[in-house]
Amino acid sequence: MARIETPYYLIDEKKLLKNLKVIERIRESSGAKSVLALKCFSTWCVFDLMRKYMDGTTSSSLFEARLGYEKFGKETHAFSVGYSRNDIREMRKFADKIIFNSSSQLELFHDEVRGQKLGLRVNPGISYSHFDLANPARKYSRLGVLDKRKIMELSPLISGVMFHFNCENDDFANLAKSLDHIGEKYGILLKKMQWVSFGGGLFFTKPGYPLAEFCAKMKEFSGKYGVQIYLEPGEAAITQTAELVTTVLDIVHNKIDIAIIDASLEAHMLDHLIYRTTAKLASPSPGLHKFMVAGRSCLAGDVFGTYGLKKQLKIGDEVRIADAAGYTMVKKNWFNGVPMPSIAVKRLNGKIEVARQFGYEDFKDNLS
Repeated sequence: MARIETPYYLIDEKKLLKNLKVIERIRESSGAKSVLALKCFSTWCVFDLMRKYMDGTTSSSLFEARLGYEKFGKETHAFSVGYSRNDIREMRKFADKIIFNSSSQLELFHDEVRGQKLGLRVNPGISYSHFDLANPARKYSRLGVLDKRKIMELSPLISGVMFHFNCENDDFANLAKSLDHIGEKYGILLKKMQWVSFGGGLFFTKPGYPLAEFCAKMKEFSGKYGVQIYLEPGEAAITQTAELVTTVLDIVHNKIDIAIIDASLEAHMLDHLIYRTTAKLASPSPGLHKFMVAGRSCLAGDVFGTYGLKKQLKIGDEVRIADAAGYTMVKKNWFNGVPMPSIAVKRLNGKIEVARQFGYEDFKDNLS
């Protein structure tokens, strides 16, 4: 095939399928259903594949809920930190379950959605996160209801609860302990419910994760309290499935060789800038030649990282940034008017398709 003009995100369906098979195993072994967290990944050109292994989608806004309903189908779960009245009225058209973040929102809008399956987010006061920024139970957290008395008072209005308290938790022992804590603290509430969501942030697709123990724990919890468990994988569903393919535009030197590529960390992989993490490279291979790889925006800190590479980079070389699916395409932006990466998919049969390209008109229409 002809070379695709860089930059572009390349999603590999074979790698995606590997994660989806894990999700399928969890459903078969534990009974827990999985709904895709669209806040992490909304690239619907691969939903046909994901739909076969997942039970639907979960959202953080009206637009995400509508996208899940229209492009994924199956179950459509809606959550928002704050609904407007218009959000609620529109959400009734799309959502199978509407989950409220606060007791006040549930009380305010209950009559608007009477007869639908409603849920309430509970803040269990415990969490797992490597970053305070993403810690759902951080000090002064606005996420979920803490007042157990109030939750019990409102329990007749809801059919389920959500405990979203993890971020990239790959520690099964910690999770098992947390589930025991939730059971002990909220057992009476759970026995009144039809379903419970444990949210996302569970890294069960990480190599070596104890899946058998995880499935056994989920099945045990579900049976003990008589609830259908939902998981909301985002990163776990799409980790290590995509690359950001770029080209070196220039090499400059300031005490270190710096390769400037035709992409931008701030515009195309923003989470690395937010969390101050270093992007990993899929290629070139590691070696002894030290290079900084930097973006083309005017931001001084637009730097993907500093690497030891197998070869010295030169203008025109290809650089592939690894793990470029989660929280990347959903956050891409037009900072500096830097060209937006195309979206391409390597299908299961090996064929590469360009699903979407962006141009000046997209940039212009982003504003007014």
